[in-house]
Amino acid sequence: MSFTIQNALISVDSGYETADVQVVDNSISAIGPSLEPAGTVINGKNKLLLPGFVNAHTHSSEMWQRGIIPPLPLELWIAELYDFTPLDPEQVYLSALGTAVETLLSGGTSVVDHLVLIPGQELETIAAAVRAYQEIGIRAFIGPLIQDQSLTAGMPSGDSGIEHAAYIRSTKATLELMETAIKQFHNPEKGVNILLAPTGIQLCSDALFEGCIELSDRYNLCRHAHLLETPAQKQLAHEKYGCSAVEHLQKIGYLSPRTSLAHCVWLDDSDIAIMAKTGATVVHNPLSNLRLGSGIAPILKYRQAGVNVSFGCDGAASNDSQDLLEAIKIGSILHNITDLDYRQWITPRQSVEMASLGGAKGLNLADEMGSLTVGKKADFVLYDLTNLSLLPRTDPIGLLILGRPTNAVDSVWVNGKQIVAEGKVKTIDVDALRRELFDRSEWTSKRQSQTVSEIEAHYRKVMNLQGYS
Repeated sequence: MSFTIQNALISVDSGYETADVQVVDNSISAIGPSLEPAGTVINGKNKLLLPGFVNAHTHSSEMWQRGIIPPLPLELWIAELYDFTPLDPEQVYLSALGTAVETLLSGGTSVVDHLVLIPGQELETIAAAVRAYQEIGIRAFIGPLIQDQSLTAGMPSGDSGIEHAAYIRSTKATLELMETAIKQFHNPEKGVNILLAPTGIQLCSDALFEGCIELSDRYNLCRHAHLLETPAQKQLAHEKYGCSAVEHLQKIGYLSPRTSLAHCVWLDDSDIAIMAKTGATVVHNPLSNLRLGSGIAPILKYRQAGVNVSFGCDGAASNDSQDLLEAIKIGSILHNITDLDYRQWITPRQSVEMASLGGAKGLNLADEMGSLTVGKKADFVLYDLTNLSLLPRTDPIGLLILGRPTNAVDSVWVNGKQIVAEGKVKTIDVDALRRELFDRSEWTSKRQSQTVSEIEAHYRKVMNLQGYS
């Protein structure tokens, strides 16, 4: 497959240039002015061409609960989420399609799906997401969300000595499940990658982490997990390990350049130094961190220490959207209030690099994607600079990142295949998807989570919140 995008605006060190970009065999073969056309010619005039962004952390099946979970901290929010998790693989398929569509139409060409598994239908759950992502054509990194401890183990015990029920699946069975999933679904040539993705220190034993390390090393796969998203998790880590979660993960060997970690809100300076030393990536999820009251991650400190940072939307019930441009904007300007030294603030161009190359680094693919570079995969996006939300003409990247772009994505290519043209997804029937999502859901404003009512008093007690009942 060959094509040439002519007269597109591209970013260079000195500003912007108008250039042609040539693609042969799904990779960028040449970039420059007035190239001899190869294959199909595409008019890029008055359009900005950028590398595709990575939605570096989400949970696609949460789409079914967006807009309904009340204001709660993570430990209670997740109890409500689990009480109403979809138990039909067809729902997983539809929500993965919806996640992909929203990611593509906000500049993303890759998605990292920390996929919640249906108990007893784990492989069917993964198969449903794989089917969706392959149909639409987005580059997918699926990390089946695994744990081996029950939900109550995710909260500090304080002095209560609470006993936790056994989890539904043993550590050994969970690792066997993951190896089966790797053998059955990992297929980078067809756009599907499996990650080893224990949920985090709050619900996972060392044995599960160590088994994931062994599998990721044996099959050369990336690792993913949540890390210190909330103050409760920081307290829990000291209860479990007698040290910080980051120190412990370093001791057992989980941190590496092939490891990406979502949130990382409650790290101290020594933790940040470990992250930099090990080459692990921080996935910044600003909107869910705000929605759940988790805190503001010290992203400027990470960047100053040399830690790679990328952006994620997080799940659509903790963010209630999969608009990647919104996450990038909030995740950039939020930190203008955490450091008075404006020279450290994140510029729009730095935001673009974090969302594209930063995301690729976190997946150990910086040599293959993440920038407009000859030899890299043709994963890129054309933005329409005549769109009202990107006018008047000032700084195109500034308009894109600092503004509120609406329907600004004109075209998207993943691995050289055009997925979006003239602002419309070409590979699936989006109208049919909308009808399915509408018909399989119903309006509601109130529901009662039994699990939240059972654990809320304990949470309030260990977090020293007024009124335990």
